[in-house]
Amino acid sequence: MSQALTFSIPSPSASLDRYIQAVNRFPMLSQEEEADLARRFRQDNDLETAWRLVLSHLRVVVALSRGYRGYGLPQADLIQEGNVGLMKAVKRFDPDRGVRLVSFAIHWIKAEIHEFILRNWKIVKLATTKAQRKLFFNLRSLRQGANTLRPQEIRQMARQLGVKPEEVAEMEIRMGGHDVPLEAGPDEEDHLSPIDYLADPEAEPTRLLEQRQTERLRQQGLTKALDALDERSRRIIEARWLREQDSATLHELAAEFQVSGERIRQIEQRALQKMKALMAG
Repeated sequence: MSQALTFSIPSPSASLDRYIQAVNRFPMLSQEEEADLARRFRQDNDLETAWRLVLSHLRVVVALSRGYRGYGLPQADLIQEGNVGLMKAVKRFDPDRGVRLVSFAIHWIKAEIHEFILRNWKIVKLATTKAQRKLFFNLRSLRQGANTLRPQEIRQMARQLGVKPEEVAEMEIRMGGHDVPLEAGPDEEDHLSPIDYLADPEAEPTRLLEQRQTERLRQQGLTKALDALDERSRRIIEARWLREQDSATLHELAAEFQVSGERIRQIEQRALQKMKALMAG
């Protein structure tokens, strides 16, 4: 059996320093080694290769866990929960997608740590949507101490987080509220309980990865279609459709090219049809 499988790793709860020293002894894998191990695991269900992938990334969990020490929870517990996320990532990792395991695993590791924090704070109702969860963790990182925020501090944090002051104030009230049970009691079976809010299918890593890949392909197709246009047509499409704000009007482009607005509209329509055909192909 390989050294990786027989190496004794101390529990982080028993000795955090010894655990960190132990996991740092495992070298990070090269991209070729990582891909080879991942393919062997997917094809043969070879648990030894999966274990080697996990061992080489335990230090990543330790590094991520340090960012959550301000929640008053033991780092050892955060690490153990993060390790669960790492193992889930290894199980789902596909090396043929062209993404390194460390990039894919970060989402899973953080997701497990976030769930652990929410469970132990017993405030699941505090953050029932993805946006509210993000606000909760951002607000926790910005707060200094446990005192109630003053109106001026609420406005300042709202500006920093890009949300409305009312949202920060509401989250502040929730964070200072009483504990909420995770599941409904025996007399509340017909009520929607906090456990019903936890699943977020839109945040599932493989779905996010597919969405990013689809968006990348669309962007590549758009670039290819734009390159196929003549200079004037491309200028019109970019000015009319690809600006984030202040899109050009037909009148403005007509003045620029010294033609009628109707002529600009005709060029625009032909260019759009050509791009649509190219992107569909």
